[in-house]
Amino acid sequence: MTEQNKKLSLKELEAEVLAEGREWTRQRLQQRLQAQAVEAGAVFPPEAVPAAPPDVADGGREGKRAGRLRSGSTKR
Repeated sequence: MTEQNKKLSLKELEAEVLAEGREWTRQRLQQRLQAQAVEAGAVFPPEAVPAAPPDVADGGREGKRAGRLRSGSTKR
């Protein structure tokens, strides 16, 4: 018997059908999201936005608390 002709176990058949269903659902979701994006005049998937460079004035730290210990830390 070839691999295509062999009988699948119930577990194998279930896994195959569930995978097909997930793929169908993924495609349907993509179609609906794309339709909403077109209606809103947006691009889907969204374009990546580059991260802002660190602020040189604060030494490259992000935010006021960068480098400080969290409150409740046991290290002092």
